[in-house]
Amino acid sequence: MTRFRLGFLTHVQGRGPLDETYRRAQELFVVADELGFDVGWVAQHHIPLHGGGLSSPWPFLAYAAARTERIRLSTAITILPLENPVRLAEDVAVVDTLSGGRVEIGVGSGSGPVEYAALGADYERKRELTTSGLDVLRRALLNQEVGTPGFTVQPPLGGDFTDRIWQAVFSADGARYAADAGANLLLNRATYGYTENTDDIQRGWADAFLDAWKQPRPPRIGLSRFVFPAADKRTALAQISPGVLRSAQNFIDRGTFPAGQSIDEYLRRFHAFYGHPDEIVAAFQQEKVLPVATDLITQFNPGIPDFDAAVRALELIATEVAPALGWKPSPPTTPAALAAGAPSTPSAV
Repeated sequence: MTRFRLGFLTHVQGRGPLDETYRRAQELFVVADELGFDVGWVAQHHIPLHGGGLSSPWPFLAYAAARTERIRLSTAITILPLENPVRLAEDVAVVDTLSGGRVEIGVGSGSGPVEYAALGADYERKRELTTSGLDVLRRALLNQEVGTPGFTVQPPLGGDFTDRIWQAVFSADGARYAADAGANLLLNRATYGYTENTDDIQRGWADAFLDAWKQPRPPRIGLSRFVFPAADKRTALAQISPGVLRSAQNFIDRGTFPAGQSIDEYLRRFHAFYGHPDEIVAAFQQEKVLPVATDLITQFNPGIPDFDAAVRALELIATEVAPALGWKPSPPTTPAALAAGAPSTPSAV
């Protein structure tokens, strides 16, 4: 069976006031930590989502670091062209220090032009800005001089941070670029603008990444998937359908989804895994990218289940779905190691 790290990604969405949504998202990190998830991920959104959205992930992750013991903390993604890469490296360094070395970072170019305009960046140059920003970020996280002679990021990071940098891509060319840059590969929950199944498209991207990989360390591929286990499909649909239909309408408006399709077709286009855990396991056994993935990153978006349903879904992922696919939780970090600030050890990668 495939062995991988197990992750949970939240877009920080919920039903109710935003302060409550943020608190609930923090609670999910605590639950995931207790269940043995290897990595907790947050997505950055400068434009509000239905039911929430997180504009500033690093203060959120600093708070999560204080409330958890072993789970690693990362972004999927930080929108790199809208950040000063040196300042971003400082935020990463501070949270990594506070968490005992548990931080990773995923970066990408983001989505639409409104956020670029709001933050004074040129949307037409987003690929160029991502490339140049990633180069500076990597050097800063390796404690090299950046910005001006003699300047390095404080606090200095311990060890080699290279294998903790991830890049989100949406093409085979992007995957090859990530490999050439020495970044780990992040694949989205779905592809948009295609009629083919997501895993058919993304397996080609993953293979392009692996073929182009020339680094001495093993390549890493993070596979994000919409996973929502419940008692049965009917129960799952009751929780996720409203969010799925709202999100589908957004893609219809942008011209990447056809209008007038069934909920089943939109769930296929979101590459959704939902229903009884046994049904989800059977579906994942046909997933074409999972065999080459080192990280399975589960998320509920575009569904927005209520908090209790989300907790139950995390429990089912950690106790029934992931173990059936070959995942084993990492052993708990000892109190002595935590006191010494030792980073937690990922499970098999």
